[in-house]
Amino acid sequence: MPLPADRYIRALLGSLYQGGVQHVVMAPGSRNTPLTAALTAEGSPFKVWLHLDERSAGYFALGLARQTGTPVALTCTSGTAAANFLPAAVEARLSRVPLVFLTADRPPEARDVGAAQTVDQVGLFGTHVKWAADLPVADESALEELVRYGASAGARAAATALEAPAGPVHLNLPFREPLIEPGDTPFGEVAQPIVRSPRRESPDASTVARLAAMLPGRRGLIVCGPESTGLPAEAIASLASSLGWPVVADPLSGLRAGSHDRSLVVDSIDALVRVPEFVAAAVPQVVIRFGAAMTCKPFNTWLAGLPSVHRIVVDPAEPSTAGWRDPDLQADESIAADPGAFATALRDALGAPGTDGAWSALWTEANAAAREALRDASLDLPEPFEGRVVYEIARALPDGATLVAGNSMPVRDIDSFFASTDRDIRIVGTRGASGIDGVVSTAVGAAAAGRGPVVLLIGDLSFLHDLNGLWPVRRYGLDLTVVLVNNDGGGIFSFLPQRQATPARFDAWWGTPHGIPDLAPGVELHGGRHAVLEGDAVEAIRAAIGRPGLDVLEVRTDRERNVALHRQVWERAATAVRDALAAVKV
Repeated sequence: MPLPADRYIRALLGSLYQGGVQHVVMAPGSRNTPLTAALTAEGSPFKVWLHLDERSAGYFALGLARQTGTPVALTCTSGTAAANFLPAAVEARLSRVPLVFLTADRPPEARDVGAAQTVDQVGLFGTHVKWAADLPVADESALEELVRYGASAGARAAATALEAPAGPVHLNLPFREPLIEPGDTPFGEVAQPIVRSPRRESPDASTVARLAAMLPGRRGLIVCGPESTGLPAEAIASLASSLGWPVVADPLSGLRAGSHDRSLVVDSIDALVRVPEFVAAAVPQVVIRFGAAMTCKPFNTWLAGLPSVHRIVVDPAEPSTAGWRDPDLQADESIAADPGAFATALRDALGAPGTDGAWSALWTEANAAAREALRDASLDLPEPFEGRVVYEIARALPDGATLVAGNSMPVRDIDSFFASTDRDIRIVGTRGASGIDGVVSTAVGAAAAGRGPVVLLIGDLSFLHDLNGLWPVRRYGLDLTVVLVNNDGGGIFSFLPQRQATPARFDAWWGTPHGIPDLAPGVELHGGRHAVLEGDAVEAIRAAIGRPGLDVLEVRTDRERNVALHRQVWERAATAVRDALAAVKV
C-alpha cells in the first residue's frame, strides 16, 4: 500500500513539472528516498541526473538551467548534504538562474535532540533564495489537504523561480520512517496539478514618453552587461540604431555574437579605456545599462568617475526584491521593466530622431583599430600567450556552440580578445558571485542540455577545485571540450597591487602554485583524453569539439610573462587607437 508521502510528493512534483521543471539533479541518500522513488518510478516525466557530490550537483543544475532557460530541481538527503547546495544557491540568486532545491529532512521530533544527520535546515539558504518553505510531514489523517498543499507549493516554487528576476527557491521536506514500502509504484497521473504564471514587467508608458523626449540629440552609450539568459539582442540593437549610440557589450551579454545588427557593438572596451586620449574624447551624456555590471573593471571605474552623466539601469525587477544592480552607486534612475519590452517601446516612441554620426564613428572606428591591433599583436607573439588562446577558441567554435567562461583570468581574456561575430555562439559564465568553485560542473551541466557543442575555458586552480565535477561526463555519455590554461597558480593576482606590495610573500599566499606536474591522471580518472597544446591550437580544438566524450587540452604558460605580454599587447592597441583618433573628427 502506498505511503501517505507518495501522493503528497507526487502532487508537488506534478505541479513542478507543469510549471516548467523537466530536469532534476539528484545526490544519493536515504532520507530523500520518497523523492528518489517518485522521480525514478515508471512513468516519471522527469529527466533525472545523478551526481555523487552535492556541491558539484548544484553547479551542474545551474549550468543546465542557464542553458535550457527552464527551472531545474535538485534533491538531496538531510544534514550537511543540504548545506553543500549553498554555493550554488548563492550563484543562482546573484546570476538570476531558476533552481528549486528540494532538501529532505528529519521530522520535527528528531530536530535539536542530537539525532544523527540532522541539522537546522529551516531557512538554511537565508536571503540567497527568493522563497523558502518548511513543508509539513505527510499525515494520513489530513492527506487530501496535504495533496492540495503539495500541488500548490510546487506551483508556487516553479513560478517564483521563473518570475523576473529568476532565481532559486527552497522547499524543505521532512519525512518520517518508513520511507518506502516494498514494491514499485508507477508515477501515475497527478490529479489537478496547479499552474501559476510568472509575473512579467511591462515598461511604464509615461517613463518611455519622458525618455523619448529627453534622449534624442544627446551623446549616449548603451551598456550591456552579463545576463544569464542573454539580453534581447535584436531589440537592443534596433534601439541603438534609432539613437545612433554605441553598444558596449560584455561577452556574457549575448550581444557580441549572432545575426543581429552588430555595426554599433563595441567589443574592445578593455583596450579602449586604457587610452587616455580616447576616454577624454568619449565622455557620454547619458548611459542606459541592461544586465549586470560589466566584467571590465577599468570601464566601470572610468564610467563611475564621470561627472554630469545621466545613468539609467533597466532591470526586470524592483531593487527591493532582487538587489540593486548598481555596485558603484551612480544610477540616477532604475526602471523595472523587461529589457526587450522596454527597448522596443522606447524605439517605437523615438520615431526617427537625428543621429550624431561623429559620436558613433568615434567609438566604432577606435574599436575597430583596437580589435585589429589586439588580434595581430597576439598572433605575432613567438611564445604562449593566454589572450591568443581566446582567438584560437573563437576560430574553432561552430555555429550553435556554447563557450563557458571560467572566472578570474579566463573571463577577462574573453572580454578582451573575443571579437564580435555573426555566428550563433553563446558565451556564459558564473558571474553572480564570480567564484572559481563549480565552474567545471556548470560546464558539464550546460553539456547535459544537449544544445550544441560546449567548450570550457578555465584556469588550473578552478579546474582542480572542481575536478569531481567531471564525473557525470562518462556516466551520461556527455561531450565536453575543456581548454585548460595552466600557469601553476592564480594568474590574475599578478595583475593586482599585492604583487608589488608583498613581493616576498606573494607567491606563497596569492600566486599559490599548486606544483602538480601532470594533470593528465585526473582527466583519465574520469575517462577523458588529455593533450598539451603547442603552437597554433585551432585545429586541435576543432578536432576535440568534433569528438564525443571529454577532451582536456592544456596550454602551459608562465604567470610572470603573462603580465608582461598583456601589457605589450595593450600598448600596441593603444597606439592603433591613437592613430584612429587622429583620423576621426569628433
